[in-house]
Amino acid sequence: MPGCIQEEEEEPSLHYEVRFPNAEHNEAQITLRMENLLPGMVTVSMSRTSPGRYALHEFAKNVYGVTATNSRGDTLDIVRSDLHSWEVEGHDGTINFHYTLFADHADGTYAGVNEQHAHLNIPASFVRVPNLPNTEITATFYPPEGSNWQATTQLQPTAEPMTFKAPNYYYFMDSPVELSDQMITKWPAPSDTTGQTIRLAVHHNGTQEQVDNYTEMAKKVVAEQVAIFGEPADFDYDTYTFIADYLPYVHGDGMEHRNSTILTSRRPLEGNGALQNLYTLSHEFFHSWNVERIRPASLEPFDFMNTNVSGALWFAEGFTSYYDDLTIRRAGIISNEKYAADWAGTLNYVLNSPGNKYYSPVEMSRQAPFVDAATSVDPQNKSNTFISYYSWGAVIGLGLDLSLRTTFEEVTLDDFMRQLWEEYGKSEEPYQLSDLQQTLAEVTDSSEFADQFFNQYIYQGNHVDLKPLLARAGFSLQKADTTQPVLSFGTSKISFEDGKMIVANRTQIGSPLYEAGLDTGDEIISLDGQKLANAKELQQLLIEHRAGDELAITYRSLGVEKKGRIRLAENPALEVVPYEQKSGEILTEQMKTFRRQWLGSKTGN
Repeated sequence: MPGCIQEEEEEPSLHYEVRFPNAEHNEAQITLRMENLLPGMVTVSMSRTSPGRYALHEFAKNVYGVTATNSRGDTLDIVRSDLHSWEVEGHDGTINFHYTLFADHADGTYAGVNEQHAHLNIPASFVRVPNLPNTEITATFYPPEGSNWQATTQLQPTAEPMTFKAPNYYYFMDSPVELSDQMITKWPAPSDTTGQTIRLAVHHNGTQEQVDNYTEMAKKVVAEQVAIFGEPADFDYDTYTFIADYLPYVHGDGMEHRNSTILTSRRPLEGNGALQNLYTLSHEFFHSWNVERIRPASLEPFDFMNTNVSGALWFAEGFTSYYDDLTIRRAGIISNEKYAADWAGTLNYVLNSPGNKYYSPVEMSRQAPFVDAATSVDPQNKSNTFISYYSWGAVIGLGLDLSLRTTFEEVTLDDFMRQLWEEYGKSEEPYQLSDLQQTLAEVTDSSEFADQFFNQYIYQGNHVDLKPLLARAGFSLQKADTTQPVLSFGTSKISFEDGKMIVANRTQIGSPLYEAGLDTGDEIISLDGQKLANAKELQQLLIEHRAGDELAITYRSLGVEKKGRIRLAENPALEVVPYEQKSGEILTEQMKTFRRQWLGSKTGN
């Protein structure tokens, strides 16, 4: 009406309060206070997926004791519309939605609460209001009385040390929180001119000295990775945080987030434990560029209620896996010998697997919702049909890096990654698979090379011939030094249970056991006419034979006794050996140069 001033409606507000009165029983009490709501029904949901994960996890199963009240404390009716959602009606513009969270699985995906800490992955812990995706969120944590807990998170700090903000739900759901008595170290982000900081927050049962020593290793790895891209990512709120739980009751994991990562391990920061934990730290920090900002379009927008399927995980996860070991080597933390030995396990798994007969790296990536911490009751044949996109992608990364260094002058995988950062990472424009291929063509100035590489090794799933490529750096890819023939390889194993010789795992296609018709659970009654009581007797029998020998076998399958023949096979195990450890090979100056350019530090220190 003319002459009247209409008041603007207040924006909805969302505030969480988290308390731990029953931490000893793995419980948290969480209240979501929603204010300035429009009239009508409000839906509150628990997510089914989590950033960095691709399978469904059904977090609502650990939510109970749900109640809702209005601003006066009156109880509101709740309708459970489905397993993941609650509908609340009759409010007066305010809803206090309260529930109990059970949390006893501290890792990168779930949550863990006990007397020592609260480890909260947000999708596993907090309900959300789907129709308010862009509303600012605040959260206040109330540690148990008498505890020394402090909060570490990538959420925006406020003037109150236990209250944090997020600009919207996506950022909130991507921001894990650790509350505990932590040891925190900080250092300036390398090659940064804007005042960014790297934090390492460790909750463990060890000493500050161990954390300080671990920090020195982390600094070197971070510097080597920054050197690849020329700069760190532009971290929100100018901070990147490693949130680490190195404790006997957590579950091993690493999970990347936009400006932080969760690191969980039962290995302490002493002895070899620190180095083993460093591999995960290295992997997750590389994700701050590759997958968090150099991001596949297939993961945008992230769906919190359904599986997230991408054909690019061989690159997003696999190339990251290639660089996690490589940058530890470049940092001088491991030797060339150690680096070569570490490759043996990955190469044996990938190159000796029959999985590439069934899927390419692209299709293998799309299998992620079936294998990425997914659970199923019925048995699967993944040992024959699946190769991890982490491992296969790492091998592709190795093959591409060495191929570039061999084929082109002064072109490396580092150049490829930096170009992707310039074109897609800084702008955060999601890429298609065709963009990766086009960028490779640009870096090499050769569409022919890019087309051939993608067609052969990405879309068809062939393996790069690594032997001559590794030889250029003075490494020999060769059969492991063993002449003993084998009955099985891959994940197939023989176990001895109560005097019985049992096939313990699904047999791998092409292995002697598979070709003879045996599979999981079959009992080998006799081999070469002998009843074998233990692994030592089996080993002695195999020593007496050669690959290609045929032996009589009697076995029981599905309760039926059968007789047949089994042909022993050569052990397919591979190893990578530096030339200086191999007699008869000479490490030339050219090889030393190639190796130094590949494995040497890029920081200039």
